[in-house]
Amino acid sequence: MALTMQSRSTCVRMGQRRVGAPIGAQVIAPARRLSVARAKTESVDLPVGEPAPYFELPDAVTGKTVSLNEFKGAPATLVMFICNHCPYVVHLKSAIVDVVKEYSSKGLKAVAISSNSTQTHPQDGPEKMAEDAKKYGYPFPYLFDESQDVAKAYKAACTPEFYIFDSELKLTYHGQWDSTRPKQDPPQIPTSVDIRAALDATLAGKPAPKSRPSIGCNIKWTPGKEPEYYGAQIVKK
Repeated sequence: MALTMQSRSTCVRMGQRRVGAPIGAQVIAPARRLSVARAKTESVDLPVGEPAPYFELPDAVTGKTVSLNEFKGAPATLVMFICNHCPYVVHLKSAIVDVVKEYSSKGLKAVAISSNSTQTHPQDGPEKMAEDAKKYGYPFPYLFDESQDVAKAYKAACTPEFYIFDSELKLTYHGQWDSTRPKQDPPQIPTSVDIRAALDATLAGKPAPKSRPSIGCNIKWTPGKEPEYYGAQIVKK
């Protein structure tokens, strides 16, 4: 089913179950009146071997629909939940571009998804996503998950969040990019050590090393539509 940036629904399929949510639905309140606090959040622990949930989403740059089917057969697929403004994402943007470019020559396919609510964070909408992708030269599609159904299917909790799947689109890794963080003292340049180790292992057909959960800003859920795991993943310290 072809979807565009103006489509009325976004679909997610897990096995035979399809879920959808209306796009362009009634706005609860003007964006300027909605306020969502930024909370340091870690990713949900997921079992290795889980199949990648299906998605069909529009690319903010081209407007074309990109689906999970386009990644079938790749020796490794990197799925990233990111956004434009989160300092944890900003810290890694250049490193993400460098690693994806390097590993693409080894067969890696990559895709980034933004699921933040534009009701609360209009700066993360498709127009700004396209600007950001062009600014950094993203060598991968940057998809807009307006309904947030895809984020929920992947149990995504924070930005950034990273998933690696093998040639059968089975999960091999779900964890941090590396141990560097924004605003560290002294400042630290991303090493990409964790994600490289996981990519190397997946490309070699070996188990990826276990890593710490990814940590970042919580996904900005549409008010009143937070998933059941929201809150439990907020880092208390």
